Amino acid sequence: MIGHDLGGRYEILTRIGGGGMALVYKAHDVLLNRKVAVKVLRQQFVHDEEFIRRFRREAQSAAALSHPNVVSIYDVGQEDETHYIVMEYVEGNNLNEIIQERAPLQADEAVRIAVQIADALDHAHQNHIIHRDIKPHNILIGKNGRVKVTDFGIARAVTSSTITQTGSVIGSVHYFSPEHAKGINTGEKSDLYSLGIVLYQMLTAKLPFLGESPISVALKHLQETFEEPRIANTHIPQSLENVILKAMRKNQSERYSSAHEMLLDLDSCLRPERLNEPKITFTNVNDMEETRVMPAIRDDIRPAATKDRGEQPVTSNTDAEWNEDGLQKKGKGWKKPLTVVGVTLSVLALIIWGFISLLAFLDVAEVDVPYVVGKQETEARQLIEAAGLKVEDPVIREHNKEIPKDQVINQTKMNMRVKEGSLIQITVSDGPELEELNDYVGKPLQTAIDELSALGINTKDQIIIKEMFSEEAPDTIIKQTPEAGEQFNPESEEFTFMVSKGRQTVEMPNLIGKRIDEAKDLIKANELVLADEDILYEPSYLHQKDFVISQDPYKPKDMVTIGAKVSIRVSSGPPADAKEHQFNIVISPEEAGKTSEIRIVYSDARGENIEWDKRQITSTQTFPVTVIVAPDTEARVTVYRNNQFIDTKSITYEELVQGSNSSTLTIPGEEAPPSEEPAQAEVNESNGESNEEQQQ
Repeated sequence: MIGHDLGGRYEILTRIGGGGMALVYKAHDVLLNRKVAVKVLRQQFVHDEEFIRRFRREAQSAAALSHPNVVSIYDVGQEDETHYIVMEYVEGNNLNEIIQERAPLQADEAVRIAVQIADALDHAHQNHIIHRDIKPHNILIGKNGRVKVTDFGIARAVTSSTITQTGSVIGSVHYFSPEHAKGINTGEKSDLYSLGIVLYQMLTAKLPFLGESPISVALKHLQETFEEPRIANTHIPQSLENVILKAMRKNQSERYSSAHEMLLDLDSCLRPERLNEPKITFTNVNDMEETRVMPAIRDDIRPAATKDRGEQPVTSNTDAEWNEDGLQKKGKGWKKPLTVVGVTLSVLALIIWGFISLLAFLDVAEVDVPYVVGKQETEARQLIEAAGLKVEDPVIREHNKEIPKDQVINQTKMNMRVKEGSLIQITVSDGPELEELNDYVGKPLQTAIDELSALGINTKDQIIIKEMFSEEAPDTIIKQTPEAGEQFNPESEEFTFMVSKGRQTVEMPNLIGKRIDEAKDLIKANELVLADEDILYEPSYLHQKDFVISQDPYKPKDMVTIGAKVSIRVSSGPPADAKEHQFNIVISPEEAGKTSEIRIVYSDARGENIEWDKRQITSTQTFPVTVIVAPDTEARVTVYRNNQFIDTKSITYEELVQGSNSSTLTIPGEEAPPSEEPAQAEVNESNGESNEEQQQ
């Protein structure tokens, strides 16, 4: 089938499941451009006309169902000998897979799933469709948490057909109702029994009845009791166990009367006031199908004395007369009939008189019943009572999405006249069915989205997310509106969640090359932490004393959480064995009295060809250049004038050990005339020294 274009419309992509009756494929509807599931009848059943007829009829009946918890049926068709049903494709897992993976489930999750199954069954039963094969394999859970019941109608076709398939029987016998196991006609309450078993399995991770064969399991449904859920799982509330016990009663009359009744019980069983309610009990009801011993009925019921004596009953006649021979004379027969007739006529006259008197007493005026549908309950009561009628209590109240709260939905005895004082039953809207909001504070945002989505809430339009910095982990809910425990309407309520973005971050400043005081100010300004023990001093050729060498663990421009700890390494100056040497560069302009550009470059332990300075001079000047020499190395200074190399001078570490800490490099220019001596003095002053200071 893979790759086959079924019906010229459904392209079969892959097989996604199958059972005893059919195989299920994922397909692409090329006409509507959507994914669908296609259920194809197994080949061994395609020649049984009765089965095919019922298969189609039931599939078409199921197609009439339109409910958010029922897998929609889109199409039914046949191609050659291939009979198929096209239905909604649900992205997710079936309930059996979920049970196998992580049962027992939490009570609230199990109830949420069971409520949606019961809602689907209620809708189906109202449309006169009975599932007859409720089991976890036929319950699909979408990725959004929505429960979908599938295989409506097909189960009815299977059970009503003479065709048998061992695999399908074995797969379903664990969920049979007792009446189903007997082979008698099953109804709505059979689906509720099966739902009770599914709920039992979700909460206990096991089935109530197990056996070596389908027959032995079926007999246990009929004859044996099961282990109560709270024995298998002590965490199940008593109120929830009561739901299971009632749904799984062997006697149908002791089960829920409808799926709607079970739905209402499930919907309220986890409320705090019900969790510890008493265990449910049942009154033993005589079952006419039960085997019992009855006393034999004798064939002669005459009084014992009469039978023993063989006597005949004696009849007396008070009106008989006797003649002289002792023989009975004929009485005057007309007297007795006349008396009887007279008495009868008198009694009839009294009855007729009494009946006429009663009618006169009961003759009550008739009034028109006011039409109160669409009016508020208070106004409806006033109109009914003003007409001389009474409102029957209690008033029926039911949830309705379309009609506002306290508005009358329906009434009895509309558009007619009734006796004054008659009771009128009204049905009043409770508005949309409200849900109670869970407490999501401290939980991940996705948890709230998943649970609200399962209630049918439009997460895009009804959920507002506001982010803020906090100490909580990112995506954790800090505050919610409405608050936990408040009632809300899933159709219209708007939810606001304040969600943590984590702790606030800042851009890490560049501390390298900054004085330690400046670095501390930058750290404090960015709300970071620098402890005294995180300031490490170490020798450095490259950095002057008290200047930052490096920063850890964050690099410049990294995004750092406010309050994060930082450590720095600070220069304590050159190493102890390093030597300093000062080159005194005495240099004159290339031509006396004219400006020359000089550039000085040095190389030492700090690096090669480091630019010392570039200046303009018009007279001879002295420039001190300090270098640092490491052991076994040398330092040098190079002078350029007017972009031309002039001279270089170097000194080794060994020379420094033996010699002076300074040396002079003189670079002459043209000899200056005597008249220019004052200018030389000015130059000396510009260098911060006077001739007198030089002499000193």
